[in-house]
Amino acid sequence: MEATVYILRCSDGSYYTGLTKQEIEARVWEHNAGIYDGYTAKRRPVELVFHEIYDRIIDAIARERQIKGWSRRKKEALIALNYEALPALSRRGPAGHKPSGNDRD
Repeated sequence: MEATVYILRCSDGSYYTGLTKQEIEARVWEHNAGIYDGYTAKRRPVELVFHEIYDRIIDAIARERQIKGWSRRKKEALIALNYEALPALSRRGPAGHKPSGNDRD
């Protein structure tokens, strides 16, 4: 069964990353209807800004966890489909980069 990893932009400008096995439109509706008392309940309305579909739930779970660990700037690069920028926005920096005390997200 397919699973979808998604990012919502909340009314306060924050991002929420989630995972669903149902149709993405139905899940976004649930967030906006306040069906569940969670992060988005007090940050409505929400807007779907990114989603990826996976054939295997285990892959979707791994991707959701990965994205949840990212900085806001890195999530925004993903939302903009700017894949080239993702390595530079890593907390560790691009391959071969040695972080200094001045590096920040």
